[in-house]
Amino acid sequence: FDYCSVHSVEALRDMGIESVIINNNPETVSTDFDISDKLYFDPLTKEGVLDIIDKEKPIGVILQFGGQTSINLAAPLHEAGVRILGTSMQSIDIAEDRNKFIGLLESLGIPLPPGKTAFSYEEARIIASDIGFPVLVRPSYVLGGRAMEIVYDNPTLLEYMAMAADISPVHPILIDKYINGMEIEVDGICDGRDVLIPGIMEHIERAGVHSGDSIAVYPPQNVRQETRDTIIEYTARIGKALNIIGLFNIQFVADASGKVYVIEVNPRASRTVPVLSKITGIPMVNVATQLIMGKTLSELGYPSGLAPESGWVAVKAPVFSFSKITTLDTFLGPEMKSTGEVMGVSKIYKEALFKALVASGLNIPSSGKVLMSITDRDKEGSLGLARQLVISGYTLAATPGTAEFLVANGYECEAMDDAQVIASIKDGGIALMINTPTRGKLPERDGFLLRRTSIEYNVPSITNLDTAYAVLSVAGYFTGEESGGVYPLDAYSNYEKGVVS
Repeated sequence: FDYCSVHSVEALRDMGIESVIINNNPETVSTDFDISDKLYFDPLTKEGVLDIIDKEKPIGVILQFGGQTSINLAAPLHEAGVRILGTSMQSIDIAEDRNKFIGLLESLGIPLPPGKTAFSYEEARIIASDIGFPVLVRPSYVLGGRAMEIVYDNPTLLEYMAMAADISPVHPILIDKYINGMEIEVDGICDGRDVLIPGIMEHIERAGVHSGDSIAVYPPQNVRQETRDTIIEYTARIGKALNIIGLFNIQFVADASGKVYVIEVNPRASRTVPVLSKITGIPMVNVATQLIMGKTLSELGYPSGLAPESGWVAVKAPVFSFSKITTLDTFLGPEMKSTGEVMGVSKIYKEALFKALVASGLNIPSSGKVLMSITDRDKEGSLGLARQLVISGYTLAATPGTAEFLVANGYECEAMDDAQVIASIKDGGIALMINTPTRGKLPERDGFLLRRTSIEYNVPSITNLDTAYAVLSVAGYFTGEESGGVYPLDAYSNYEKGVVS
């Protein structure tokens, strides 16, 4: 959002328009004194912003580049008579209000995972029974997937509902069917009539991991053409129906049959905008800002539809601060935990993935003992992983239940109880840990202690099978058997409207 704010201000300056930034975060480029014409270092609250508007008397405010905190100001500013530039307050409300959003998608004939809202455990139990486990549960009106979980049975649902804060008519719990499929993300630019899609990004981790914690790949490596065509069509329909002016983001999930569902629509810039802008050569924020100020895509020379692929592969990988946040479980789920991200670029997918993983701080040893501790629902899916590890020359160890499963399927494996695992991690006997949790967040659970110990002793820890398969696919780069290419910086920026020249 810092990137988006700065690039929007630069676009406004090029258009001869004076701009004012309001930001309360000192750790940003947008709060540098020489970025905007005026800077207000103030809280992003209704009262604070209205005071500044009263003093500056702007022609309007741009909200879509400041993240969810900025978008949340749309309703109070609109009610105070402030002009919202770009996507209207009414459109923002449709995208943000669950019931209105469902109504919009139904009118467009676009599927979304079935779900309802509950105010009590009994209501939640009935809903879960109707749509079937697993379900995704979350409080309404949350940021970053806070308090969001995938629930697999009634006892866990009861536990969740007991813990969920503020269960009331004002703050109901949203319960949706969990679709175990591929998550796909799109950033679009719309002028109300035409929709430009700079690129599509495929998530390595299946749906259920927050988009901020997922590894995302441009262009998609495993998405069928039919699925791509559906996503392009749905994106255009939604952008036009909401009368989006500027940027918007849509997250999709495609199930095993190829059916595409919409998870959510954000009428604002997303964290992938800088990545897609850099890799496609389309200055997304600059274009969106000009649209907000009245231009059209055709006037700017951009056709509608999906832009041509740039010829490069980009991988966005999350960066975590687990070593500094000592009470946080390290498993990946619907609740966002990353504190940053990096970008790996190459002509080759695996090379770009390797660069992103290394830049994110992940260092996979070339040999040693790999500890596997796999929850029951993931055990079948872990067999291919065990096979790859053995082929790559690693030795296997596992917690008792996982060890019994692996041995029964023909793999040599040392069984270790939790105390032995922790002692071995501390002694340097474990090179890598792959642990998929039964349920995270609870410090008293054994898996939590294993994952925290691995972080504290700098043992790489992977908590998602999809991530583990991706990491092992580039093991040759970690071991030095394959070498990565390095390109001069200007090679990445030598584009003409998204096409490598």
